[in-house]
Amino acid sequence: MTCPHLHAAGAAQPQITDACQDCLTAGFTDWVRLRSCLTCGHVACCDSSPHRHATAHFRDSGHPVMRSIQGGESWRWCYIDEALG
Repeated sequence: MTCPHLHAAGAAQPQITDACQDCLTAGFTDWVRLRSCLTCGHVACCDSSPHRHATAHFRDSGHPVMRSIQGGESWRWCYIDEALG
């Protein structure tokens, strides 16, 4: 199966590149890896992080595709289809 969301994903640049925006707002410093929304550029922590803000961003915004902004990683994830691209 091909994921149409991965193919149609935008190219929004990360708003920041070194921290989870939601963790910073809440005063947390314990994120693990960072993801950036390809619709709006929001940067949030991954599901291995205690607060799972990337998934929360998808649930709140409906923006389907996040990409890793970790060095050496270039994959994207579609929350709707649970597809890696």
